[in-house]
Amino acid sequence: MPGVDELPDTLRRSPRKAQRTWIEAHDNAVDEYGEGERAHRVAFAAVKRRFEKVGDRWEPKEGNGSGPSDEQARNPRAGRRPGADRPTAGGVDANATKGHLYKRARQLDIHGRSTMTKDELVEALRKESDRRTSGSGRSPRSRSR
Repeated sequence: MPGVDELPDTLRRSPRKAQRTWIEAHDNAVDEYGEGERAHRVAFAAVKRRFEKVGDRWEPKEGNGSGPSDEQARNPRAGRRPGADRPTAGGVDANATKGHLYKRARQLDIHGRSTMTKDELVEALRKESDRRTSGSGRSPRSRSR
């Protein structure tokens, strides 16, 4: 099935470039691996390279920000072996500066952000993004994406 038909709600609310990135990566992954979860993981990995999840949509990373958004995304063997997965930041760019994370937290009106550490900001942004996308009718596994 073409990626355009399976485009997740969070990407439907995102810039066209993010949508095209997901669709192209998904369709190529389907050709390579077949339809299923793996094709979706590959497509999201492609999106996470240039975009970060902010609330219920994906936005371009600031500056020339590209690359993996967290340790799980950096792991080339992710999802290939049982027990090999690391915690994920759910699309939040955990490698961004604390100042950038604080700016995103302010944008989403996260309370207590001024006293949070960088790791706490990442977790608060992940939770807020999950909360904002929870009404989309997706499964709990796909909500963090």
